[in-house]
Amino acid sequence: MTSTRIPLRTGPHPQADRMAVAAFVCGLLGVLVFNILLGPCALLLGAAALHRGTVRRLRACLGLAFGAVDIVLVVVLSSQTGTLSWHV
Repeated sequence: MTSTRIPLRTGPHPQADRMAVAAFVCGLLGVLVFNILLGPCALLLGAAALHRGTVRRLRACLGLAFGAVDIVLVVVLSSQTGTLSWHV
């Protein structure tokens, strides 16, 4: 039996599509943990995916939105505790 490898290609720019998914995942995880690190990553990956012309524009936009929420969340929660580390 010979197995053939099917390339994973979803649009004209598959790397941009993967960036959009990575932005969404980073932003979503950043709401829960490590939002000071994952928030800016989601913003950068989402902007790069949109700039490169991703087919998954909704995921890239959601990554941008979640990244912004992550940054706002860390600013609000850290201002309440007075330190950069916070806990709920």
